[in-house]
Amino acid sequence: MRKSPESGIISTTTVTVLSVSPLADDHTSLSSFFERSGRILCSDSKWTLRPCATVESAIGALCQARIPLVVTDRDLAPGFWRDILERILLLPDSPVLIVTSRLADEYLWAEALNLGAYNVLAKPFDASEVVHVLGSAWRHWTDLHDCIQVRHPQVMVAMGAA
Repeated sequence: MRKSPESGIISTTTVTVLSVSPLADDHTSLSSFFERSGRILCSDSKWTLRPCATVESAIGALCQARIPLVVTDRDLAPGFWRDILERILLLPDSPVLIVTSRLADEYLWAEALNLGAYNVLAKPFDASEVVHVLGSAWRHWTDLHDCIQVRHPQVMVAMGAA
């Protein structure tokens, strides 16, 4: 929990993870990890899962809300994980994409990482791996966005001083 210096109010960050899969079991498994390990993922955050079954519903959810993490199955009917990646790279504050698959082989790992995905998770999910990957993805996303917010004013000051 964080305490705001101005107000003294203690707040908890809610981290929303978009789960994109046509398989209800994927959503159920991820949700159960949040219930058991939510505080382990990040001590001052509450983790929630937003399930979607299709590429279109996932893109709709991403356009409606600022969602930092997307966990998507490799195979979506219709479509593939690459369709979601292409769309999220166009969004401001692009979420981090994690691809899941029962066939998480070297080819998928190489393709996903080279195209811009953050990581790949093998199914069935391993609790410690899910906690590790989602926790590091969350830290990566917040570090990236904090850097953008901090660096931008410095650039403006330097330009104004010239």
